[in-house]
Amino acid sequence: MVNAVDHTTSAVPAGAETRRPLPRDRRRGALTRPARQSSLREHNLSLALRYIVDSPVPTTRARVADGTGLTKATVSELVDLLVSARLVTELEPEAGERVGRPGVPLIPAARTFVGLGLEVQVDHIAVRAVDLQGTTMYERVVHGDYRRSDPDLTLRQLAKLVEPVVATARAQGGRVAGACVSVPGLARLGSGVVRYAPNLGWEDIDVTHVLGSSSALRDVLIEVGNDADLGALAEARTRSRLAGLSRLDQNFLFIAGEVGIGGAIVLGGELASGMHGWSGEIGHAVVDPNGPRCNCGAMGCLEQFAGKDALSRAAGLSLEASTETLRGMALKGDLQAIGAITTAATALGRTASSAMSLIDVDRLILGGAYAVLCDLLRPGIEAELTSRVISRRWLPLHVEGAVSGEMASLTGAALRVIDHIVADPSEWVGAGG
Repeated sequence: MVNAVDHTTSAVPAGAETRRPLPRDRRRGALTRPARQSSLREHNLSLALRYIVDSPVPTTRARVADGTGLTKATVSELVDLLVSARLVTELEPEAGERVGRPGVPLIPAARTFVGLGLEVQVDHIAVRAVDLQGTTMYERVVHGDYRRSDPDLTLRQLAKLVEPVVATARAQGGRVAGACVSVPGLARLGSGVVRYAPNLGWEDIDVTHVLGSSSALRDVLIEVGNDADLGALAEARTRSRLAGLSRLDQNFLFIAGEVGIGGAIVLGGELASGMHGWSGEIGHAVVDPNGPRCNCGAMGCLEQFAGKDALSRAAGLSLEASTETLRGMALKGDLQAIGAITTAATALGRTASSAMSLIDVDRLILGGAYAVLCDLLRPGIEAELTSRVISRRWLPLHVEGAVSGEMASLTGAALRVIDHIVADPSEWVGAGG
């Protein structure tokens, strides 16, 4: 039995040559280089659009030129193309004290291009449509039990959920640029196959084949990604926007707690996904080789000590109990709930200390259910980090809750599609916007 919850909303604020030495973008702290190869215009279109999309405030042609090292004439031509393609919007000219023509503010266009984030989790399926500004345009969620679910049936249900979202976006003039499906398991980002999702009971499932047969997604590029990777992507983008920092400044270990536990590594603002795109499976790191058997088949995985189900069982709650219920019990002094959180924090801290020493980052970000419990988990995690991470003597370590909002992996899936647009806007410029 599943209950549909419709969260549809109208708007929910979740060049060619250089004219000087290689510039440093003062706002973002990053070195940027114009292209010098045959695909010059395509590369520089992306360079200009990336600058505009990443800017935390409206920018101008002059600032784009200064930040990218492209000539003002080249930037003007590129921006005209991006505006014509409905990728960028011009605002009213700035009124300032400077002599000369006022700058025309530039922002990513709203509601013209749509990235679809789709998700299958053990307790829900969902779709979220995001535009170039990162604003959620439409959203639909269906809650239910998808453990050991039939993949074909579940994906067809997900496709039905997508249909009205796509229809509404297109009716309002939006172009659906692609879809990315978030799943709790092994899936190379950019592929269409779920290799292994133990908590769903899925193995070697061609997601794109099933979803691509639906009328709403028949002509849409579809890919699949791991939920923790996509949650980390959303977190990196959100932190960059809120702090006005370059993506390059984002370096952290991300651990998200759901029924399973997902991990991701962000270095220089990008996912470090490993040889096969499967890095970050920290939920299956061994805490106790003699511990309980995990759904993956191994013994004593982190999930069995710190996953949502493990927390609920240890606190004497049903598996359906919310994280907020567990938090409330702990704050009221319930010893069983406090014990469950303490055990989870110790296991998380020991596992994270090994990972942070290995990859050399100083920041651990807790997502999913852990974001709700962050203040309660932090003391136990920090105790382990400060006693185990070798760099602690010289480098302060930080444990923080995620700021990317509810169902961050769903947002990350949609932003993955937006990233494709920004990486190659020439496809859309050539199509006439």
